Amino acid sequence: MNFLNGMTLLLVYQLVGEVTVRLLAVPIPGPVLGMVMLFLTLMIRGRTPEPVENASTALLSHLSLLFVPAGVGMMAHFDRIADEWLPITLALFFSTIITMVATAGIMQLTTRWFARPEQGGGQADE
Repeated sequence: MNFLNGMTLLLVYQLVGEVTVRLLAVPIPGPVLGMVMLFLTLMIRGRTPEPVENASTALLSHLSLLFVPAGVGMMAHFDRIADEWLPITLALFFSTIITMVATAGIMQLTTRWFARPEQGGGQADE
């Protein structure tokens, strides 16, 4: 029952995200907005409820099975992928480079932002 409660809660957040996107015409996927809402809720609560933790652990333990439909879709559209291999390869390459550069920049920024000033070594600046 704990698993079902957790799955229900996860699906409710996904539904709320989807409805919000449709009503407000927000240009992001509904499940992504639902995930952000869930994240904010968990941050405010300060902990993860046991049903959500059980459901998410079960889903993550079977994550590899969730990639099967994507693999089947790639095989079903293999001819199109073969015809358009160059734009697909370039898009993957440049998006990877852009993501790595953005991640490095954000990491440096947050490292500086969260770095604590060192406590004085006995001398004061005057």
